[in-house]
Amino acid sequence: MPRDSQPYDETVMTDLLDLTARALEPLRDLLATGTEGLRTHVHHDGRIDPAALDAHQTAAHGLAWLATYVQALTQMQNWAERLNADGKFGEAEALTHQIAFGEYLNQIKGGISVSQGEILRLSDIGVEAPLDDPAIRTLCRDGNTQAARARLAALIADNAHATFGASGLDDEMEMIRDQFRRFVQDRIAPHAHEWHLSDTLIPTEVIAEMAELGVFGLTIPEENGGFGLSKTAMCVVSEELSRGWIGVGSLGTRSEIAAELILGGGTETQKAHWLPLIASGEVLPTAVFTEPNTGSDLGALSTRATRTDDGWTITGNKTWITHAARAGVMAVMARTDPDSADYRGLSMFLAEKTPGTEATPFPDAGITGGEIEVLGYRGMKEYELAFDGFAVAENGLLGGEEGQGFKQLMRTFESARIQTAARAIGVAQSALDLALSYAQERRQFGQQLIAFPRVAGKIAMMAVEITVARQLSYHAAREKDGGRRCDLEAGMAKLLAARVAWAAADNGVQIHGGNGFALEYPISRVLCDARILSIFEGAAEIQAQVIARRLLG
Repeated sequence: MPRDSQPYDETVMTDLLDLTARALEPLRDLLATGTEGLRTHVHHDGRIDPAALDAHQTAAHGLAWLATYVQALTQMQNWAERLNADGKFGEAEALTHQIAFGEYLNQIKGGISVSQGEILRLSDIGVEAPLDDPAIRTLCRDGNTQAARARLAALIADNAHATFGASGLDDEMEMIRDQFRRFVQDRIAPHAHEWHLSDTLIPTEVIAEMAELGVFGLTIPEENGGFGLSKTAMCVVSEELSRGWIGVGSLGTRSEIAAELILGGGTETQKAHWLPLIASGEVLPTAVFTEPNTGSDLGALSTRATRTDDGWTITGNKTWITHAARAGVMAVMARTDPDSADYRGLSMFLAEKTPGTEATPFPDAGITGGEIEVLGYRGMKEYELAFDGFAVAENGLLGGEEGQGFKQLMRTFESARIQTAARAIGVAQSALDLALSYAQERRQFGQQLIAFPRVAGKIAMMAVEITVARQLSYHAAREKDGGRRCDLEAGMAKLLAARVAWAAADNGVQIHGGNGFALEYPISRVLCDARILSIFEGAAEIQAQVIARRLLG
């Protein structure tokens, strides 16, 4: 491994890849040991005991983060080996790889920082065996050094505003990235901060342009009016749009969720009617699931749907409904079995509504709403909704079958979390862009900010962690594209990418100093936008719980 001024050459590259490959085996053994040990505490009669899992929550969540780190480093190894085989494993990629291993291995040994004030250690999981493998010792000592970070920061500075480092994707994916990067640079980036500060809706002409580019029908099959592209393509598009502004990056999430619901659980008539309208952008959907007193406990929803002679009526309250006013169709979760008290009595509805205006956001009878003012994640607006006998057509019941709503929703979580991870990567990349630009332009004590080692180190670590999160997300997308169950991989990608986005935004503000706290600087917006990512689509704590249940089950 290069140290200080030792150059990278083919031999050094091969040695590095061999070293990191050897470091993975003891990590996998450690994870297996921790999993088996914790399983003895949370299993009863061969199944997970929910009460026991809650009692050992710290250990379970520590296991989830350990597994996420092991998977992340595994995907970095796969990425590096693919690049090396293709002759694309250059100095920047090698530095990124060695720093990632050096940092994450040191965190595993000393404690994983899962949030401010929360560090989970191996002892929390019940693992006492030290990681004393020679490869791990070498990487911990020589992987993430100041010299490595300084060199990587210099390479990043020479490629300012590029998507740094090889992605490992094919030429088609890179062409898609370039197309959307140009769109963002031309139509989004110059206006995003103004839209954020004025808290306005994304302009309709921008939405129309996004529709023409295929954003809303990206993964919808061609026979249903979409482009039939992969979830990997969805990641690339979501990342680039969110790099410009998370508002536009998130607009496609609503279409992704609605399309997944309809493709997975809709009747042929529902597919034929709604999917082309969603794909073309003619109808904008919204997801109406969360209630004021339930949060992540979707099984406790109380909004009810009642049969009538010609359909259904919905009554109840919903909250945190994104882009609700402009939507033309709502995917609404409601209880159709009044005697049930859990998820088995829930059904999903495709409830058509009239798109609202600024003056009259909810013109239909039986529905009213009020805006929830938010720090960031603007452009679509958040709403509280009240349904009072809101009418839904007979064919609005998704799949035409009651009691399937929760299962139908669960099938969307993989894609939604993969897409959220991609959005987080885009936000993190935006923070890196802004921090790098400021660090090069701002001079202190006669030199550029980036000349100071800790500033350069922050820039380098942003790039490293973005690469790690990106590879983890692409892995989850490939699993989804391959038709394999990937709720574990999607959850890991979302969990890590959200933390990476927040760290990048926070460090970006720090590099800006006092100016980072000024509303006029875009990094202040990125900080606000980054904060939501560890909350929605499964809060970080819920996400860790879900991962732990899969590992221990």
